[in-house]
Amino acid sequence: MGQLHLGFEIAALVVLVAILLVDLLLVLKRPHLPSMKECAAWIGFYVSLALIFAVVLFFVGGMAPASEFVTGWLLEYSLSIDNLFVFIVIMSKFAVPKKYQQEVLMVGIIIALIARALFIVAGAVIINSFAEVFYVFGLFLLYTAWKQTREEEDDGSDSFIMRAVRRVLPVSEEYDGNNLRTVVNGKKLFTPMLLVFITIGLTDVMFALDSIPAIFAVTQNPFLVFTANLFALMGLRQLYFLLGGLMERLAYLHYGIAAILGFIGIKLLIHAIHQAPLDFIPGFSVLEKIPEVPIWLSLTVIVVAMGGAVIASLLFAPKTPAPSDDESSSSPEH
Repeated sequence: MGQLHLGFEIAALVVLVAILLVDLLLVLKRPHLPSMKECAAWIGFYVSLALIFAVVLFFVGGMAPASEFVTGWLLEYSLSIDNLFVFIVIMSKFAVPKKYQQEVLMVGIIIALIARALFIVAGAVIINSFAEVFYVFGLFLLYTAWKQTREEEDDGSDSFIMRAVRRVLPVSEEYDGNNLRTVVNGKKLFTPMLLVFITIGLTDVMFALDSIPAIFAVTQNPFLVFTANLFALMGLRQLYFLLGGLMERLAYLHYGIAAILGFIGIKLLIHAIHQAPLDFIPGFSVLEKIPEVPIWLSLTVIVVAMGGAVIASLLFAPKTPAPSDDESSSSPEH
């Protein structure tokens, strides 16, 4: 793989994090329900920025880092879209006012970025000192792929942790704008917004457990892993509003994600066979003849799996009735 200069990596991270912070400040300054035109413009901007970054990587480090970034970005973007399903459930379950959903999503993205950064650092250290961990990553992703085909996503709001939070912290029945604290009858209480942030944070950590092992199958360069995650999270907030009710029609998307995770799990196991052969197993040397999975094949599988799942959902999935206004304006659960 082409080498990237440390100065370039630092400069790129500073610029990209600054862009994300500007996006956050805009949301905090003017919370609102974005229009379809606004969402499409932001998504187009972030996608274009990712492609430009890939071109820059090509000229700075060559084809290897550029292709690894694009593949990792599409992989993480695919897995991040899965987050949207859970975010929709969380927003609905806690009846978050639409005006403040942008802010909730942006906070969730920041939490996700921090969680993934920590997992990336830990993963890089473990991989450098313990190559056998690829076996663990591979089997974990295969298990996750199996779960995707059999279980619905858990939004975390009814978990033991959330029930404990409700018992320990006094929570009001109504929102008070975007505040985390409010005063009711002279008593200071937390608002349901705190429960939303906690649920979003727990969800982000769970998704990081899936996505970080997956992208390490594409590249072990921490810089490329982090930037791919960063670009995957950029525009996710706008995508949430752009897709809107369409997400409910993507009934087969989880099968596409399961196919991707299963493929990446197998890719990790093959990589583990080459990096940490288990020679004490009789006949293991036969497995070492299996070639490593090339980047172009990974990219193809990701695009075909997601595209096929979306097309199948739009063409063949049973249609579900849209929620009524009464349902969408229900009070938050406690």
